[in-house]
Amino acid sequence: MTDLVTFGETMLRLSPPGDERIETADQYVVRAAGAESNVAVATQRLGLDATWVSKLPDSPVGRRVTGELASHGVETDIVWSDEGRQGTYYLESGESPRGNNVIYDRADAAVTTATPDELPVDRIRSASAFHTTGITPALSETLEVTTQTLLEAAADAGTLTSFDVNYRSKLWEPEVARETLTELFPHVDVLIVAQRDAENVLGRTGEAASIARELAEEFDFEVTILTRGSEPALAVADGTTHEQPTFEATSAHPVGTGDSFVGGFLSQYVAGESVETALEYAAGTAALKRSIPGDIAVVTPTEVAAVIEGGTADISR
Repeated sequence: MTDLVTFGETMLRLSPPGDERIETADQYVVRAAGAESNVAVATQRLGLDATWVSKLPDSPVGRRVTGELASHGVETDIVWSDEGRQGTYYLESGESPRGNNVIYDRADAAVTTATPDELPVDRIRSASAFHTTGITPALSETLEVTTQTLLEAAADAGTLTSFDVNYRSKLWEPEVARETLTELFPHVDVLIVAQRDAENVLGRTGEAASIARELAEEFDFEVTILTRGSEPALAVADGTTHEQPTFEATSAHPVGTGDSFVGGFLSQYVAGESVETALEYAAGTAALKRSIPGDIAVVTPTEVAAVIEGGTADISR
């Protein structure tokens, strides 16, 4: 039985080397990049048996995605399509005052037409946990229905369901997102949401702990996690509020940090560890990710444990 199944889009990320501008770059680094597959990789590397489910074009670029995920041990269960394309995005990195710039090129991606009938729903039902994000239903009306159907199927089967709001302003407006997401929440056990999204998308106000408790009570989540950037993350479970400070880390490679946090948490929570332990792993994995290029947390349990214990290494011999 699979420990964790995730579902969503994975793009190919094209990044100019260093701080090169996109419009002048003559070469790019190519990496797989998708919220749900990022979580699958993190959990697989930290001890779970993870599978990523999606729909891809039956082409070399589609196989480029599955090849990279397989290199980290993640099993892929793919609907291969003769229609639709492989989504991509460009990431231009830059120091202040430029900052980072993301340009999406994902219209008409194969995954936007994925329906429950063609996806391995029984595999989701039999898994210990199922994870997806708010990015997926934002991609198309078809995926909005598919996401709800998969969450319902998982919940009805007793599979733990995990959902990261992961709001993207380039995909939909806050009001539209709020309406769709709150329809999904009754089928969610573990909710992860950034405080800014809880406020701007879900319309919540007040102190962070109050927001987390309010969401937990309204939707009866098993665990409600509120992330707050450099501030301590909060989790509400069984009426108890837990706080997890961040660990010191570089800001060199921030993209994928949130997914790494989720992967670190699920790697322990799905394995039966406490919320406190899972939060520590979440924060430790996120801190490590910020030192790693690409979207994926290429980490080991030993490295995460060292961060939690306060150890760092300038050089390993």
